Amino acid sequence: MAKKSPLAPARFPAIPAVKGVRIGAARCGLRYRGRDDLMLAELASGTTVAGVFTTSSMASAPVEWCRAALKGGRVRAIVVNSGNANAFTGAPGVASVGRTVAAAAKLFGCPRKQVFVASTGVIGEFLEDKKITAALPKLRAKGLSAEGWKAAAGAIRTTDTFSKGAVRTADIAGTSVTIAGIAKGSGMISPDMATSLSFVFTDARIPAPVLQAALRRANDKSFNCISADSDTSTSDTVLLSATGKGARHELVARLGDAHFKDFRRQLDEVMADLAQQTVRDGEGASKFVTIDVTGAADNGAARRIGFTIVNSPLVKTAIAGEDANWGRIVMAVGKSGERVEQNRLKISIGGVDITDAGRVRPDYDEAPVAAHLKGKEIGIAVDVGANGGKGRGRARVWGCDLTHDYIDINASYRS
Repeated sequence: MAKKSPLAPARFPAIPAVKGVRIGAARCGLRYRGRDDLMLAELASGTTVAGVFTTSSMASAPVEWCRAALKGGRVRAIVVNSGNANAFTGAPGVASVGRTVAAAAKLFGCPRKQVFVASTGVIGEFLEDKKITAALPKLRAKGLSAEGWKAAAGAIRTTDTFSKGAVRTADIAGTSVTIAGIAKGSGMISPDMATSLSFVFTDARIPAPVLQAALRRANDKSFNCISADSDTSTSDTVLLSATGKGARHELVARLGDAHFKDFRRQLDEVMADLAQQTVRDGEGASKFVTIDVTGAADNGAARRIGFTIVNSPLVKTAIAGEDANWGRIVMAVGKSGERVEQNRLKISIGGVDITDAGRVRPDYDEAPVAAHLKGKEIGIAVDVGANGGKGRGRARVWGCDLTHDYIDINASYRS
């Protein structure tokens, strides 16, 4: 395990019990020695589920199973392993998922379509699912609890250097409900729906279609706004489960219900928290980067410009080297392919204005920018002046720098 990221939170959050959820971890020896590599979550009967998955054309067998199972709108168990992605494994990979699902369904006495699975790790190696199915009965009998969040978050890690969790309390028409989640991700992070997995739970009662709409909205503003290395995983999965076992609250019928507004806000916060932690654990990362883009033709254009900047190896290495080379940002904006007016381009770093009217400002002083780059939290703002300066598109994306440690970690990933 690599040394803990310097951008890691001080501690794993204190996540309370979410009624209707029991969760835990076990060691089944798929790849790692001396650590948990299997997570199991048991959900109360009737729990609704929503999900978003990788758009990669090389999607793993577990992703394909979950996509199909999601149509049922219910979940009873979630089984997750680390160390092996079960991706690009053909028919044997599909069969492996089938055996795992069948074993879990029998264990919980539920339909197979109510069992969701996820795998993360090395691509192209066959999954020894017998190790998973052999561990499930004991894990369910002795390893699950309402407080097993940290253990579960640890079990789904691969190159992650810390366990990721988040929790918020939301209000639905005067009734308090809990939203809690865990995630993993460190490398191969550029979600398009990060290798990123996230599992979020609430004790609220929410119909599956509304839950799905809420998740897509939250995901678009969180996991789809991060990039560590511009690579989209075969296994990206985010599942949101609602047990309905918390305090009774007013019926939620539509995403736009006024009394559902705070829940959506708190879900956004949980998802953004987990997504940002994922970037803070970017392989070899030493700096957390926030890119704010304004003045674009539309929000989509702004996001694409932001990702072009944060994914640029030249920009990332300049930040790692604490070099105030703002010309690399100009380069990245130019290669984005989006509508930009050079004579209106404005760039600032750490709140210091650098360019204006298509050139460097006469009063630009590099010293405060250089000082800002020595910190761990880097802020870059760009206004591209599209549509004669009237462009209203804006976006915020998060990323990290690129250090030599990224090479060291990935060159030895399979060893």
